[in-house]
Amino acid sequence: MVNYIIDYVLFEELIPVNLIIFWMWCITIVAEIYLFAQNGYGLVFVERRKTMEKKNLDWGKLTFSYQPTDYRYVANWENGSWDDGELSTEPTVTMSECAGVLQYAQAVFEGLKAYTTKDGRIVTFRPDLNGERIERSAKRLVMPVFPKERFVDAVKKVVKANEAWVPPFGSGATLYLRPFLFGIGPVIGVAPAPSYQFRMFATPVGPYFPGGAVKPIRVKVSDYDRAAPVGTGDIKAGLNYAMSLRAIDEAHREGFNENFYLDSKTRTNLEETGGANIICIKGNKFITPKSNTILPSVTRRSLEVVAKDYLGMEVEERVIPFTELKEMDEIGVCGTAAVIAPVGEINDHGDVIKVPTGMEKCGPVLKKLRDTLTGIQMCEIEAPEGWIVEIK
Repeated sequence: MVNYIIDYVLFEELIPVNLIIFWMWCITIVAEIYLFAQNGYGLVFVERRKTMEKKNLDWGKLTFSYQPTDYRYVANWENGSWDDGELSTEPTVTMSECAGVLQYAQAVFEGLKAYTTKDGRIVTFRPDLNGERIERSAKRLVMPVFPKERFVDAVKKVVKANEAWVPPFGSGATLYLRPFLFGIGPVIGVAPAPSYQFRMFATPVGPYFPGGAVKPIRVKVSDYDRAAPVGTGDIKAGLNYAMSLRAIDEAHREGFNENFYLDSKTRTNLEETGGANIICIKGNKFITPKSNTILPSVTRRSLEVVAKDYLGMEVEERVIPFTELKEMDEIGVCGTAAVIAPVGEINDHGDVIKVPTGMEKCGPVLKKLRDTLTGIQMCEIEAPEGWIVEIK
C-alpha cells in the first residue's frame, strides 16, 4: 500500500482568509481522500506544529547574565497552604520592608536549563531532582515545601510560555531557569516568616566562564570557609552564596576565575568551589569529594552515571586530601551553569599546581564526559529513563 501524506494546518490559520475559499478547500480535500481511498491508497495525516517565532537576539554572543523574558511563574503561601499559582508578565516583586528574606535571608533557590534539540524539540534535564532539592532546602530553613510535582509543572509552564526565548540548537546558548522561594511576610523577631512566595523566571544565557565551554580556568585556594561542619552547606540557600561574594571578588581582582574551598574543620581536604562541585580524573577513575557540607549537584550526580555507565569508568566519592591534587591527571568544576569547566592551574598561596592538561584546552576525559552529558541533554545520545522532559 502506498501512503498519501497530507500536511494540514490549524483551522484558525485558514478561516480569517476567506470563508468561501476555506470551505472549497475542505470539499477538495474530502474529494481527494475519497478518490485515493477508491484506488487503494492509505492516508497518513501529519500535523504541522505551530511554532513561536524566536526573539531577534545574537544567540552566539550571549553572556551569563540576566535578561527579562515575557513570563514567570508566581505562587503564594499563606495561612497554611499554597494558592493555585499563575504565569505573570510582571518581573518586579513588591514586599514589606520587614520581609523575612530581607531581615534574615530566608531564601532558597535552584538552577536548571531548557534546550532546543537538533530536531527542534524543547526539553529540560532532570527537573525532578531540582524539585526534590528545593524541598529539602526549604525544610532546612523552616519554609513551606513547594511540592516537586508542582515544581516540574511550573518548569513546563515557564518554558512553554517563553518558547521564543529558548536559544536555537547549536548556538551554544540555553534558557536558564531560576526557581526561588523566599519569606515575603513581615517578621521583626528572629523567626520564620508568616508568608512565602515561590517564583520561577527564565533568561537566555551563554557560557558561565569567559572563553567558552572548554577554556581552562585558574583557581586559588580560599582563606575563607564556605560552610560550617553541620551548617547549611548541603542546601541551596542564598546565604551560602552571599558569604562567598567577598572571596570571589578577591579572586577576580587577583586574576583567578574561582576559589577552591577546603573543609572548615581541618582545612586539609578538598570541598567545592563557590558555585560548583569539583571532579578529578586519575587514570580510569572519576573521583569527587565526599562531605556533608557539599551541595549535591544534579550535574555531578549525572556525570557519575555517565562516567560509570557510558564510559566504563570507576566512580569514587570519597575524602580527597588537598595534597592529592598533584597526582590527578585532570581536574574540573561542574554545575548547571558551567556543565564542566576544566581547571588548568591551582594557586595555593603562591604554590602553583599545574594540572597536566594545561591552560590551553580541556583534557580528553573531561571533554568526553562533557560531550556525552550535553549529547544526552540535547537528545543526540539516548538518555536514561526519566532524565529528559519534553516541553509540549
